[in-house]
Amino acid sequence: MFGSYLGPSYSNEQIKAEVENQKLVANSISNEFLYDHVAKLVEQGNVIGWFQGRMEFGPRALGNRSIIGDPRNVAMQSTMNLKIKYRESFRPFAPAVLATDVAKYFDHDVESPYMLFVANIKSELKLKTDNALFGIDKLNQKRSTLPAITHVDYSARIQTVHEDTNPEFHNLLSSFKAKTGCGVLVNTSFNVRGEPPVCSPKDAIRCFLATEMDYLVMNNFVLAKTDQPQSAIDVAKSIKFDMD
Repeated sequence: MFGSYLGPSYSNEQIKAEVENQKLVANSISNEFLYDHVAKLVEQGNVIGWFQGRMEFGPRALGNRSIIGDPRNVAMQSTMNLKIKYRESFRPFAPAVLATDVAKYFDHDVESPYMLFVANIKSELKLKTDNALFGIDKLNQKRSTLPAITHVDYSARIQTVHEDTNPEFHNLLSSFKAKTGCGVLVNTSFNVRGEPPVCSPKDAIRCFLATEMDYLVMNNFVLAKTDQPQSAIDVAKSIKFDMD
């Protein structure tokens, strides 16, 4: 199996038409500058909806219908849970890591392109914690240099990202590493609790506007939440999601 990107894809023309139909504001950025631009937004602590190419088939978001963030950010896990996914703050997120770097961060040295293997974070990245704490206080401790993807038992469910199966996501990770020295991103499915992952540009826009996501990147179009009309945000927020 050569990746699991078997679903539909959408052209820049289709995305532009949907953005214009909803009277939203978007900037078009060429591939030459796109990945560096998005990497900078992630480094600044923004939460990004990342919509590229063909939708994934199967139970995991693998970098085409993903919400991404900085794994070094202490607040990223709770921010994504409470403001984006609408679920409990302690629930863990998975790391997407450059395939060539996986052994630098995790006790794992084989491919895991479908985010199905769990491994411990490297001992040298672990931080000392207070074992006397209990409950949410214990969960909220910073336990590694990648706190947003490190679970309470120091484990993480890993996705290795490969240039030959997903060059776009690989380019983004490479740009983030070049900028920060970190070859890892938080990767969670592009949806809210109770909803399936987004498929179309219309789905992605609705999820983006209805949550506290900061930016939406669809192919070469970048939408900033602060640029969007309040009326569109209000309409999206009026749609209620059933909790699972």
